[in-house]
Amino acid sequence: MKYPRIIIDLKKIENNIEQIVRITKRESGCTTLALVTKGHCADPEIVKLLAKNPEVDFLADSRIENIKKYYDILGTDENGNLAGGKKSMMLRIPMQSELAEIVKYVDVCQVSEIETIKLLDKEAAAAGKIQDILLMIDMGDLREGLFFRDKEKIYEVAAEILTLNNIKLRGISVNMNCYGAIIPKEDNLSEFVGIAKEIEKRNGVVLDIVSGGNSGTMYLSDSGRLPEGITNVRIGESHLLGTESSYLGQVSGTELGTFILEAEIVEIQVKPSLPIGESGHDAFGHIPYYEDKGEMKRAIIAVGKQDVELDSMIPLDEKIEIMGGSSDHIILDITHCEREYKLGDIVGFRISYTGMLRTTTSEYVERIYK
Repeated sequence: MKYPRIIIDLKKIENNIEQIVRITKRESGCTTLALVTKGHCADPEIVKLLAKNPEVDFLADSRIENIKKYYDILGTDENGNLAGGKKSMMLRIPMQSELAEIVKYVDVCQVSEIETIKLLDKEAAAAGKIQDILLMIDMGDLREGLFFRDKEKIYEVAAEILTLNNIKLRGISVNMNCYGAIIPKEDNLSEFVGIAKEIEKRNGVVLDIVSGGNSGTMYLSDSGRLPEGITNVRIGESHLLGTESSYLGQVSGTELGTFILEAEIVEIQVKPSLPIGESGHDAFGHIPYYEDKGEMKRAIIAVGKQDVELDSMIPLDEKIEIMGGSSDHIILDITHCEREYKLGDIVGFRISYTGMLRTTTSEYVERIYK
């Protein structure tokens, strides 16, 4: 059996998908739901699960390479669209160099720059297609989008979009919990809804997608506090891991432990806890800090920072402490473990979102499904 490996529990994920559908669509009033595949690089088995649920409207990703995988995994209908009536959504604002592929593979994309939207209009015209877009609004997280305090600019850009022949403005979208770690709340999301209503009022249009964010909104949906007027959310972490990203709580009805990383022990030695000699930079250019805990029993596992984010790892054996690691090795303190570990033993870890993203991106980590 090959290690390191990630064990993906498809039954738990399928349950989590159903719980997210229940909370967002049946209880919170969203009319559409986008489930995000970037956390596992559009894993074929998980994409099939998403496609199987009739209440999942969009498969969403930030990489065009992953969106292109949808067509290989699910196939197409007689018109060349994704089979099963599913639609694709591009999350990352597009590069000008990828507009032709967006027009070919993406049903709805999020855009913030009017210059890019005009180029997208030309690309869509050349392909004989109407390209649906969401205009990104920045509500304070300070990543992408037109800044919410400059509302007249937002309304001017929206009006200009509506004059383009091959672009359809489906709605507006907001992203939080990322660069600025700003939490979506009832007040900022209500102001966001107000922007959508003003665009509709000024232009005599209906915006059918008012996309209120990511897994950071799940704590609002789960408690019945998602503001009225939010018609769509884009959920990744919550259906994959069972957690919401604002306060890191578990979403009701979901299951944890959907992704388990397993790695093999390749060395066990008793050594000092404090390195000996003059300290410099580690392999990643950082100056590490070590606490002197005396001698400890240390195990090295054959997986490293190239494959996983150390801070995202939660040992299944609660007596294990992660000491640190390099690109290929992770050092564990097993001094206080009740189990007598030996060479070749396998150690398991529950992983958070960044760990899942890193392990499923690494070609050195085997995938196993249960």
